[in-house]
Amino acid sequence: MAGTEYEHIPYQPERLSHEETLSRGRAFYASMDERRSVRFFTDAPVPREAIELAIKTASTAPSGAHRQPWTFVVISDPEIKKQIRIEAEEEERKSYEGGRMPPDWIEALAPLGTDWRKPYLETVPYIVVQFEQITGFDGDGNPQKNYYVRESCGIAAGMFIAALHQMGLSTLTHTPSPMGFLSKILGRPKNERPFILFPVGYPTADATVPDIARKPLDRVSIWDPKPAEK
Repeated sequence: MAGTEYEHIPYQPERLSHEETLSRGRAFYASMDERRSVRFFTDAPVPREAIELAIKTASTAPSGAHRQPWTFVVISDPEIKKQIRIEAEEEERKSYEGGRMPPDWIEALAPLGTDWRKPYLETVPYIVVQFEQITGFDGDGNPQKNYYVRESCGIAAGMFIAALHQMGLSTLTHTPSPMGFLSKILGRPKNERPFILFPVGYPTADATVPDIARKPLDRVSIWDPKPAEK
């Protein structure tokens, strides 16, 4: 019922020693630092429960007013994957070759070796499309506003990616623009909008990724900044 307050319950997570805190943090960072976006996938089967666990993990993400404004749609049907590939490649081709993307964007992508071709969309055992719910519904089925939808979905997407990586699975964030064809193919309601498309599977034995370096800590963090002078 709208307006009902949540009951508060005790929350006392285990307090670790500094040594254990840092040990766990370093191990998780080391694992995630090995993560890469993959574009060469096998068709080797992936346990359904692995996808379910990744979605459940994503759904632990914080969200505006705890509305959890996301839907994860999982596709394994070969015909639907083929439809998605055809539509995605058509939109991407228009972006790369049809003038949708400005020259500086094309230039920025060139070192990564990407183009409009997406054969892996048919190869992977699963495609998972995350939809953002612009509006939701309360317990009585009445429309209700969602808050911080994009921010909430972005956090959930990151946790989904991290969960896949921890299980030895690979993915990439694919956002063909526009993405409205996904709503049509997957029969989603008007209150939902495609957010990110994730192909999920295992890399091929000869898979490669760009040899990139991430920005060092001092370029992505600032500690105790001084107020600007008036």
